[in-house]
Amino acid sequence: MKQNILIGEHLRPVLCPSPMAPPARQKEDHMTFYIDSKKMGSSRQISELLKKCILRHSGIWREIVFLCIGTDRTTGDCLGPYVGQQLLGHSIQGISVYGTLANPVHALNLEDACIHIRKHHPEALVIAIDASLGQKKHLGYVTIGNGALYPGAAVRKELPPVGDIHITGIVNTAGVLEHLTLQTTRLSTVISLADKITQGILSAIPSSYPVQALIQKL
Repeated sequence: MKQNILIGEHLRPVLCPSPMAPPARQKEDHMTFYIDSKKMGSSRQISELLKKCILRHSGIWREIVFLCIGTDRTTGDCLGPYVGQQLLGHSIQGISVYGTLANPVHALNLEDACIHIRKHHPEALVIAIDASLGQKKHLGYVTIGNGALYPGAAVRKELPPVGDIHITGIVNTAGVLEHLTLQTTRLSTVISLADKITQGILSAIPSSYPVQALIQKL
C-alpha cells in the first residue's frame, strides 16, 4: 500500500519525489501522471501514459514483469492481486506476473519475491502495481510514473522500494487509522479501478504480439 504525494491534477505531469527516496532519485524525468478512472476514455489514457513511461525508462530490458502488491484479506488492499489475477488470464510471450488473488505478494513475502525476480528475470522491466490512499478529491484516480513504488508507506511500514515503473489506484482517503480505512474500503471502488488499470495495460501490451515486438513498436 502506497500513500500518494498528491501535488498534481488530472493528466498533468508533475515531479513527485518520494520522501523516502535518496537525493539521487530526485530527477526531473521521474514524473507521476494522474488519470480520473471515472471519466470516459480513462483506460485509453492509462495505456498511452504507460507507453510513455516505458519509453522514458533508460535501462535495457528484454521482458516485462508485473509485480502486483497487496492481499485479498483486506478489501482496500486487494487491487494489486486482482489486477494480477486478470493479467494472468492473458498469455503474453515475454511477460510474467507476480501477485494474484491465489498467490499474493504482500509485506511478509515481498522481499523474497524481489529476490526471486532479480534472480530469474535479471533483464526485466518491472512494473509495480499497488493500492494507495490520497486526498478525497482524488478518490478513484490512477497514478502512473517512472521510478520505484514505496509499498507500505500509507500504513507506516518500512518495505523496500520496488519497480522501474509504478501504477497505483487511489482506493480511499489518507488520514488516521489507515488500517481501518483499508478494511472499510468499498469493493466496487477497488474493482472499478482494477478493471481500468487492466484494460489500459492490455491495450498498451496486446496479447497479439510478444514483448520483443512491443520494443520495436515503441
